[in-house]
Amino acid sequence: MDLGLFVLILALVAILAGLVGSLTGLGGGVVMVPVLLIFFGVPFPVAVGTGSVTILATSATTGAAYVRDRLTDLRIGMFLEIATVPGALLGAALTVTLTHADLDEALLIALGLVLIAIVPGAIARRGEELPTGVVPDERSRRLGFSGQYHDAALHRDVSYQAADTDGALGVMFGAGIVSGLFGIGAGVFKVLALDRYLRLPMKVATATSNFMIGVTAAAGAGVLLAAGYINPVIAAPVATGTVVGAYIGSRILPGLQNRTVRILFVPVVLALAIEVILRAVGLP
Repeated sequence: MDLGLFVLILALVAILAGLVGSLTGLGGGVVMVPVLLIFFGVPFPVAVGTGSVTILATSATTGAAYVRDRLTDLRIGMFLEIATVPGALLGAALTVTLTHADLDEALLIALGLVLIAIVPGAIARRGEELPTGVVPDERSRRLGFSGQYHDAALHRDVSYQAADTDGALGVMFGAGIVSGLFGIGAGVFKVLALDRYLRLPMKVATATSNFMIGVTAAAGAGVLLAAGYINPVIAAPVATGTVVGAYIGSRILPGLQNRTVRILFVPVVLALAIEVILRAVGLP
């Protein structure tokens, strides 16, 4: 394939990745990594490195927009990073070790299973617009994990408070490992922790996840860069396209309903997960 055409196609795909990543809080890497593996034949560690760059671009673009719209809860996000950053460093180190051990196929299957793990939670809570019956734990009350935002779709201000911080911290450590290991930002686990354990409104969970994935990816990207797994020819057009898509998504999210955000990405993730697993086991 001609280099110019290759770069153009990568950038166009990255626009879609940035759009979906910013709307769902999963990070653009959850789209780009499987696409790079399946359609472009990029080696697994290079795809992971590119995924980290994609996540950084998504987070940098949407972070300011969602903070301005008061959708991002900075206090909760920074608190949870104490668990995700160590996990990301561990995950990136595991990527280098397992790749040298020729375990790429096993990692592909694991990536497919991680993507599939997104689906049940989104389906189970598809009809919930705002969380109800939230009881904050002692740490949440002590640290003031509560807030308010204006919901453009509901045309009113929405107040919220965080619930189970212990469960959220445990999930966030696992999210960090997955982020460093697969280069997908692990937004699925971050949103899971923010939505299911802290019981935040879905749009707040998505916006806060977009803020957090950049910090987590930065921790793992340094390890992958040092190992030589970030290719500028691939990473540059992907980062550029992601920025464009993420900006578009940041303008759309405030006007969407929470239930729409919850189920938006399910069909795409499921299809990509199946494709990745089939590729890993050698099927067309």
